[in-house]
Amino acid sequence: MRIKVILNPYANRWGAKAQADETAAAFRAAGVECDLVITDAPGQGTPIAEAAARDGYDAVVAAGGDGTINEVINGLIRAAGDGPTVPFGIVPLGTANDFNLMAGLPDTIAGSAGVIAAGHTRRIDAGQVNDRFFINNSAAAMEPMVTLENIKMTWLSGEIRYIVALLRALVKLKPWQMKLAWDGGGYEGPAYLLSVCNSPRTGGFTMAPGAELDDGLLDMVFAPQVSKGAVISILLKLMRGEHVHHPAVTFQRVTAIDLTSVPGTPLHSDGEIFAESAETVSYRVLPGKVTLLTP
Repeated sequence: MRIKVILNPYANRWGAKAQADETAAAFRAAGVECDLVITDAPGQGTPIAEAAARDGYDAVVAAGGDGTINEVINGLIRAAGDGPTVPFGIVPLGTANDFNLMAGLPDTIAGSAGVIAAGHTRRIDAGQVNDRFFINNSAAAMEPMVTLENIKMTWLSGEIRYIVALLRALVKLKPWQMKLAWDGGGYEGPAYLLSVCNSPRTGGFTMAPGAELDDGLLDMVFAPQVSKGAVISILLKLMRGEHVHHPAVTFQRVTAIDLTSVPGTPLHSDGEIFAESAETVSYRVLPGKVTLLTP
């Protein structure tokens, strides 16, 4: 078995860089021919993954966090054309590792190498948002706004950084005028939140309880403009996974969402900001697109 491992040294605040040798050794111990490359710039994982898929590797592996997974998945889907991706594996070296956890994959380097070496796969869905792909979560409006605030802060780390970013976003929060259409429904008016999920968890929170990776659907969590008090109530419920029961929240499983936004909305895919002011947004589910190496 010949695999390409794409390791992001910045994952877990540069913690992944120190685990490169351990990662390569784990694959050697599992009897796998491992070609490990360490990226040195944001976004570099995508073209490397695309080239590896075209070069005939038996599998391509993302070693890092959810952002690394997103880069690699974008490369693999681009290379796949109309068919499924080449087998895709994960070595979780990030901070939260949300997707790895939701997919039921090992949380150790040795365990991950063993699963990848065994070669068992399952087909899971992917999502597409404009010209980007995701396998965990994508969002417009408030959620990526919090991410942008988080990126700006370099003097804090850990969970407190996200909380401070959330508070800063709340102070600045203004509604986006949106027109949305989804399977059998729609909305037009001021909006605060649109989160589109392939798995239940993002950013350490259960955004879409019950979401499944292989049901051919995306789970949509939407909230229009509400009072700041209602926003806080929804966020408190989010911490317990109960926000979907709030009367202002629409929670629905869909195959497609189309929207326009004024002003343009920020967008992220698997936590990676790729647009700060998108006026037209299109979401689609890609059933069974990703070939995931799994226990």
